[in-house]
Amino acid sequence: MSLQQFLLVWRARFRMFAMVLGATVLAALAVSLLLPKSYKATASLLVDTENRQSLSDTVRPLVLPQERLSYLQTQANIITSERAGRRVVRGLQLADRPRLRERFVEDTGGGGSIEDWIAQRLLRKLDVETSQSDVIRIGYSSHDPRFAAAVANAFARAYVETKLELRVQPTREAAAWFEQQLKSLRANLEQAQARLTAYQRSNRIAAADGSPDPDAARLAALSTKLVDAQAQAFDASARLQQARAYLARGGSPDDVPQVLADPLVQKLAAELSLGESKLQGIASQLGVNHPTYRRQVSENRSLRAQIASEMRKVLVGLENTAGERRRREADLGAALDAQRERLLQDKASRNQVAVLQRDVDNAQAAYGLALQRFISSEVDSRASQTNAAILDRAVVPIEPSSPKLVLNAAVSLLVGLLLGIGAVMLLEIADRRVRSPADMGLLGDVPLLAVLGHRRGAADRLLVARSAAVLPEPK
Repeated sequence: MSLQQFLLVWRARFRMFAMVLGATVLAALAVSLLLPKSYKATASLLVDTENRQSLSDTVRPLVLPQERLSYLQTQANIITSERAGRRVVRGLQLADRPRLRERFVEDTGGGGSIEDWIAQRLLRKLDVETSQSDVIRIGYSSHDPRFAAAVANAFARAYVETKLELRVQPTREAAAWFEQQLKSLRANLEQAQARLTAYQRSNRIAAADGSPDPDAARLAALSTKLVDAQAQAFDASARLQQARAYLARGGSPDDVPQVLADPLVQKLAAELSLGESKLQGIASQLGVNHPTYRRQVSENRSLRAQIASEMRKVLVGLENTAGERRRREADLGAALDAQRERLLQDKASRNQVAVLQRDVDNAQAAYGLALQRFISSEVDSRASQTNAAILDRAVVPIEPSSPKLVLNAAVSLLVGLLLGIGAVMLLEIADRRVRSPADMGLLGDVPLLAVLGHRRGAADRLLVARSAAVLPEPK
């Protein structure tokens, strides 16, 4: 069907088209006027997606667009949760309204929670919009504009309070748990410290403070003294053995090196030598019978006796010195062994002290870590702010959001046009008529005799003439 044919059909059935269009528009306007008016109030929330962690965590420097959209969708789910709905019901005290209680009893028979029932009804008319920005819009529709604004604002407050509660509640539970753990860890630390103190007191061990071990120093000193004593004892024994061997070979004590090196013996020997010289001088001058000579002889004899006595003392001294040094060596060896045994025992005790000290350190580390986590959870549990804030409060709407008369009229006009055209085409298909010369082609090989109700031009007359010229003769 060409455009000309369509226009001819539309003109022929314009009455039907007008009736369908008018009925559609009138019906839409009637319905729009009869429907109750609905008002929509909108509140705006600003959510900081860049800073959405707890106080004890570090702020993420970069948030990807996908993460932002996912986060905003999560916040929208929190707004439309029944938890937030119940908070709105409690905040507006909707459960105390008699009319809502009557409807609750009618719908549920009094079973269930009236707060949940009202919250579900509120959530059905709640509209939450998120976009690429950090702003979330909360819209609520109601026949009462004041009620719509109140509910929208209540949901905005409920979201902030619910988000704060969701943030604070886990930290409060964690703080309570860590507080209980701190009591147990504190008891373990006190027990470990008590065991360490008791062991140190029973074994008389001072607390390790990093100073040098006196027992080890004493052991080193004894070892050094023992080495010196062994050297001295060996030297004394060697001297004694040398003197004994010389005397055993028939040597004179005068020639023993230790005797010759004795200062007193040397002094007495010098005095004896001087006395012998005097004696020879007296003998040559006064004679051997002179009293002076005899006195000098007596003195020389006394000096020889003293020298012999001192020689014997020196030899006895060598024996005494060697014995004393051997005894000192033995004493130092015994003391060194005792000190070594004591050091080994003290080392074993200190090892046990180290084990107990590690227990104390581990208990103290566990207590310190739990205390740190407790303080962090306690700080987070007292938080009073979130990363969301009410940007714009909902105001009482003046114009109704629905029904929209102009929009409905425009839509009904468009629908009426489509329905009118459809009705015209259906009627035309059911009752096909010839409305133009072009429609003759649809009837087959039918000659065109004339066109009624149409002014013919030169081309039309020529067309009719040619058609009559070629008409076949009747048989």
